[in-house]
Amino acid sequence: MRPRLAVLAMVVTTLVAVAVPSVVTAAPSHNRGLTINAIPNPIDAGEGVFIYGHLNVAPVGGQTIILYHHLAGSGAGYTKVGQTQTDTHGFYEFTRAEDVVLTNRSWFVREAGIHQIHSRTVFERVAALVSLSASTSTAVTGQPVVFTGHVEPNHAGERVVLQEETPSGDWRGLKSGRLDGGSNYAITYRWRFAGDHTVRVLFPSDARNISGAANPVTVAVQQKQIPGFTINSSDQLISYGQTVTISGVVANAASNTPVTLWARDAYQAQFTPVADTTTGAGGSYTFAPQTPGYNTEYQVRTTLAPHRHSAVLFEGVQDVLTMTPSSTTSEVGGHVTFTGTVLPDKAGHVIYLQRLGADGDWHNEEIRVVTNASTFQFGWTFGKAGTYQFRARIVGDRGNVGGASAPVTIQVSPATNPSTLPPAS
Repeated sequence: MRPRLAVLAMVVTTLVAVAVPSVVTAAPSHNRGLTINAIPNPIDAGEGVFIYGHLNVAPVGGQTIILYHHLAGSGAGYTKVGQTQTDTHGFYEFTRAEDVVLTNRSWFVREAGIHQIHSRTVFERVAALVSLSASTSTAVTGQPVVFTGHVEPNHAGERVVLQEETPSGDWRGLKSGRLDGGSNYAITYRWRFAGDHTVRVLFPSDARNISGAANPVTVAVQQKQIPGFTINSSDQLISYGQTVTISGVVANAASNTPVTLWARDAYQAQFTPVADTTTGAGGSYTFAPQTPGYNTEYQVRTTLAPHRHSAVLFEGVQDVLTMTPSSTTSEVGGHVTFTGTVLPDKAGHVIYLQRLGADGDWHNEEIRVVTNASTFQFGWTFGKAGTYQFRARIVGDRGNVGGASAPVTIQVSPATNPSTLPPAS
């Protein structure tokens, strides 16, 4: 998973060409008679890539175009990986299917007929895929939580980092681990403080792949209960606008013992009383409904002497996002715009466009900032036909736990007119 700030124009390498059709020791020098582009770029490991361009020197039709690539970090030269012919207008295209492009690489094409010309070199950046699962989504302070996952392609022996999202939207490292021979990891962590903790696992970049991070998971950590005075939530993580019930038991309390619910949201310095009730049979109590707008701490106290109180209960409130595409259909080279809103107001906060990968995880593709109206907009250009799913995800902050919109599906068909594709150079 990685942020995509733009479709990147890539490196031009000025080296000598070797006239061997299947293996080339170095990328050739660039001339302008043959263009090339690759979309998307960067990609997630295993994502399909569409490579295309135009022959600008007559005759343009029916000319043989050969595609070469070089795998980053391999030490080898450029290898022939495809061959096609230009159409009557001089356009050519190659499709690198899913599960083929797993590591960083460079592309160039050459015309193998009468022109003997070649394109610039395009550097394709490929992000490693990282999966993440937690042994539990709820825990108490001091309880070990095990995070496991896999990195694709295999990076056995390399380091991954468990990170937690900070109130400012940044990520801080908690603990690192090493990938085993199968490129799997297991990292155990314990929290000292209650709260909803959103974490991810990051694979730092190397020669073969740019950095990749797992889709975050949230673990709701509660303070250990005080013996004899319990407090519980009907749902430890709710969406903005939803209600929650706070309940528990005061041991050895007589029926009709007055108790008070105290609360402090993320922006309040002190607890304040928000509701009163009396205990029922066996000392049970219930406060419903409560509708916190921000992450909130609750505590129940006996109203009269002798004074007793529960542990502090943390209630997470998740941002609510909506997202709508400009169209649910497109074609290769086509552009779709995604717009949406965030509740509560998150003006100035970072937000991501995520795409569902072939590995079944969500991966960051674009990064933007929420507008002053608490809205957002993304754009996406498609490089391969197929079915795509997208969603928006916002990072958490002091006030709320980050959330995601419902997925939207885009059906992409092959390009009907090569001239409408993004310009190649």
